[in-house]
Amino acid sequence: MADRDAVRDGLGRVGIWTFAFEGQPAGRVREVAAEIEELGYGAIWYGEAFGRDTVGQAWLLLSATRRIRVASGIANIGFRDPIATATATRTLGEAFPGRYLLGLGGHRVDDAVHDVDGYPVRSVGKAVATMRAYLDAMDAVPAHGPLPDPAPPRVLAALGPKMLGLAAERASGAHPYFVPVEHTARARRILGPDAFLGVEQAVVLDTDPVRAREVATAHVAMYLAAAAHQEANVRRLGFGDADIVGGPSRRLVDAIVAHGDAESIRRRVREHLDAGADHVCVQVLTAGPAALPDREWRELAPALLP
Repeated sequence: MADRDAVRDGLGRVGIWTFAFEGQPAGRVREVAAEIEELGYGAIWYGEAFGRDTVGQAWLLLSATRRIRVASGIANIGFRDPIATATATRTLGEAFPGRYLLGLGGHRVDDAVHDVDGYPVRSVGKAVATMRAYLDAMDAVPAHGPLPDPAPPRVLAALGPKMLGLAAERASGAHPYFVPVEHTARARRILGPDAFLGVEQAVVLDTDPVRAREVATAHVAMYLAAAAHQEANVRRLGFGDADIVGGPSRRLVDAIVAHGDAESIRRRVREHLDAGADHVCVQVLTAGPAALPDREWRELAPALLP
């Protein structure tokens, strides 16, 4: 696996994280990706839901830019077989040397993902065992052609101690999502000094605290309702029923989402870096989640980038 310094130096200290590309036409995605690169951000991270698949989105972003790193955050292992992920990653690494990072996560089990298409997927165990088996299968795929040099680094969407341990053992590091600064400090202790740690940080760039907290609360509530592993993680960090049941508390919302002016957001990013993160990818939340927050990306750039 690529070492921590190589991954960190490639991505820089601050990047962009977004789901919003999925709902945009390809031409608009190319245009905005080129602007993000020119603003000086180190990386573009993108999610995968039911819009563009992670491989197609990577090709679109990489072909529209020249230098910036592009990272899947994450490629869902429930969406494709290991052989498809392994061969696509090699191809992206060969076509765009040193510019692609594979982030892996999700659950390869019979769950809500496959309620969409009705396709049966055999459960191979709990999350850590499933991910280990998926990585074993990827690594066993033979190569019948040129290999990328360097090989694209991979990181795991790791929250709990066991998955963080696997990220240190079998990947370049971890990509935690929906986490407060306290989790970053814990993750660094578990990962040790040599693994890469790239943390997602949700933000609302709005100096009206009522309006900003309303957007932030909707974001936190959605994940608590839809993702049991996210609720389990915040409970591990000391949040209880008073913070979760009946809607997220202000304490939990403020821990997960930074809001206010650009300086307030810069301080939160700095806290993650001081706690042990190598890289922070900022997810801008707005009242219209399908819209591209390009205005906010422009406004944040002078505060977040050296």
